[in-house]
Amino acid sequence: MNRNYDENIKAAVAKFEEMLRGQLERNEKICASKDFIDYAALDKIIIGVCGGDGIGPRITASARRVLEYLLADEVAAGKVEFRDIEGLTIENRAAHNQAIPDDVMEELYKCHVILKGPTTTPRAGDPWPNIESANVMMRKKLDLFANVRPVKVPEKGIDWTFFRENTEGSYAVGSQGINVTDEVACDFCITTTEGTERIARLAYEYARKNKKDHVSIVTKANIIKTTDGKFLRICEEMAKEYPEIRTTEWFIDIMTAKLVDEKRRTDFKVFVLPNLYGDIITDEAAEFQGGVGTAGSANIGKRYAMFEAIHGSAPRMVTEGRDIYADPCSMLRASVLLLSHIGYQREADALEAALDFCMFEDAALKMTGRDTGATCDAFTEYVMANIKK
Repeated sequence: MNRNYDENIKAAVAKFEEMLRGQLERNEKICASKDFIDYAALDKIIIGVCGGDGIGPRITASARRVLEYLLADEVAAGKVEFRDIEGLTIENRAAHNQAIPDDVMEELYKCHVILKGPTTTPRAGDPWPNIESANVMMRKKLDLFANVRPVKVPEKGIDWTFFRENTEGSYAVGSQGINVTDEVACDFCITTTEGTERIARLAYEYARKNKKDHVSIVTKANIIKTTDGKFLRICEEMAKEYPEIRTTEWFIDIMTAKLVDEKRRTDFKVFVLPNLYGDIITDEAAEFQGGVGTAGSANIGKRYAMFEAIHGSAPRMVTEGRDIYADPCSMLRASVLLLSHIGYQREADALEAALDFCMFEDAALKMTGRDTGATCDAFTEYVMANIKK
C-alpha cells in the first residue's frame, strides 16, 4: 500500500523545529545561569508553602508545623518567613487550563525555597483538561535541575542517594510529541552538555563532601546511543576530577535487578542518572525503606529549591474519608532535606533522628492509612515529641 506522507512529514518537521528552537533557547539560559544562592547571606529566607491536592494540604500542614517548631527562633527574629501560596489545586489549574497559573507562578518566584504537597496530574478519562504536570512545570520554570532522593535502611546496609537529572531527558519534552499519522507517533528526548555537567558535578561534590566512595552512572547508552551516550560520556569525564571516588557504569535494566541483590546492593552509595530512569528506580528504592510514603524529595536549582513527597495526591483517600490517616512521613523527610539545604543542619539531623526512631525503632504509633493506625496529626505530634532540639 503506497501512501503520500509528504504533508504528514512536513507537519512533523515543523513540530520538531518548534521543539528544537525552544530547547536551544533553554540551553542558552542554563549556560548563562549564575552561581548557587548563598542562603547565609540572605537577610530573610522565604519558604513558600503549597498544599496541592488530595491529601497534600493535610500532610503539608503537618510538615509546616514541624518546621515552624524547629525554626521558631529564626521566625521570631525575622530570619525565616513562611508564606502560604494558594492556587495549586487541580480545580484552579483546570479553570486556568495551566499546569501552574500565572499568578501562582509569580508568587513562587518571590520565594527562595518551596515546600510542596502532591498535585494531581490529569490522565485519560479524568474530568479535567489535559494540562501538564505541575511538578514538571515548576522544575522547568524554576530550573530545578537536580532531583535528590535519599533512601536509608540501616539494618539492611542500604544508604543510597539518587541524583536524577530533572529538566531534560524524555520528561522535558514528553508533552510535545506528535502523531505523525494515525498509525505512527513520535516523542522526543533531550540531553545537553551543560545540563548533564551540572547534575554530574552536584553528585560528585555530594559524594566528596559526605565521604561517599562510590558513584554509579545509570543509563541505557548501549541502546539509546545519542542522548544516553552523551550523558554517560560527560559523567565519565566528570569522574576524572574525583579520583578518590570509584565510578561504575550500569544499564538501567540490570541496575533495577541489582538493587534487590542482597550481596551487591550494599556497595552502592550515590547514583547519577537521566530523568525517566531516575523517576522509576527511586520508587523501587523507596520500597526498601517502607514505600513511597516514607521518602522525601529535593528539587535543587541554583536560585530556587523545592521539597516534596514522592507519592501522589491519593484522591481516593479523600473520597473515602481516610485523609485524616494520611502518612506525613514523606513530607517530613522532605523537610529534613529542606532544613539541610538552607543551612540548618542541626535541626535537620534532629528531625531525621526523630523520624528514624518513630518509623523504625519504636512501635508506639504506626501509620496504616486507615483507622487501624494513627492519624496524620497524632503521628506528627509523636514525631515532635521525640525531637531533641
